[in-house]
Amino acid sequence: MNLEDIKGVIKQFEYYKMLGEKTFSQLDEENLFWKYNEDSNSIATIVNHLYGNMLSRWTDFLNTDGEKSWRNRDQEFDEDITTKDTLLSKWNDGWDCLLNALNALNEADLDKIVYIRNEGHTITDAINRQLAHYPYHIGQIVFLGKMLANNKWQSLSIPKGNSQKYNDQKFSKEKEKIHFTDEFLKNKNNL
Repeated sequence: MNLEDIKGVIKQFEYYKMLGEKTFSQLDEENLFWKYNEDSNSIATIVNHLYGNMLSRWTDFLNTDGEKSWRNRDQEFDEDITTKDTLLSKWNDGWDCLLNALNALNEADLDKIVYIRNEGHTITDAINRQLAHYPYHIGQIVFLGKMLANNKWQSLSIPKGNSQKYNDQKFSKEKEKIHFTDEFLKNKNNL
């Protein structure tokens, strides 16, 4: 992995952040706290877990273990978030921690080994670990949002029945090298 690859990784993280935000914007505040049953998580609980994980993994991640002694993972699944403002604050704080850490990387950092629960990871492996973990939870958020918004849901990707139209539009253009998220992030307010 090189610094150019890191830019692509940052775009992917920003894309998943945007998917979560587009989901929040389609829901009434009470929907953010809805749970299917006592053993399931609300969107707010998932956000609280992501927040705790992001702060733990990305705070001083080049020098300290990614599982910080101050993290209480089990408490992340308590119903601590009670307002949309708190949810958005934690959401943004977690993402800021992650994105600031990635944006601060330099070429020399890419050869370092970082630790998560005392297990050594290359920078690439540490990033890939979280690039698998966070979209897993963003998918849960989007799925819950789609169910809760029901027939008011606005698709975050290619709407059902529009694949051919989308492909026709894509193939009508000249080939170019772009990151797949460029179009979505450029038009993030228009989804």
